[in-house]
Amino acid sequence: MNHTEKSKEYFAQKFNCAQAVFAAFAAELGLSEKEALKIGGCFGSGMRKGEVCGACTGALMALGLKYGQCDAEDTESKQNTNNKTVEFFEAFEKENGSYICNELLGCDIKTPEGVQFALDNNLFATFCPKMVESATLIAEKLLAD
Repeated sequence: MNHTEKSKEYFAQKFNCAQAVFAAFAAELGLSEKEALKIGGCFGSGMRKGEVCGACTGALMALGLKYGQCDAEDTESKQNTNNKTVEFFEAFEKENGSYICNELLGCDIKTPEGVQFALDNNLFATFCPKMVESATLIAEKLLAD
């Protein structure tokens, strides 16, 4: 199963968008899928506030796991991680018009009315899987560099 299939399957199982994307890459980056699902648990739906799309957050967690700085003296990895972050956001925004959850969904999901709008319009089931796929494909490309 490839990353996209895996992330879409996690999302279909009702894991949030961040969990779905992050867990799809976890094992090959040295983290168990169970650990990735737990770590990603608080980041779906733009951290429940409609902020940065959780699919993006999951992708950034995977990028950080591979490229992130873990030694204070290693400024090269810090710069590389920063560059990957910017490259990810630019690609995602170019493809989807935004990386902000509320803007992508067209409603404010930190309000009950916004959540109801998303539910009434089946956005979590029809629109969000597209964002999961997009974030996964972009992360896959950046992780292969």
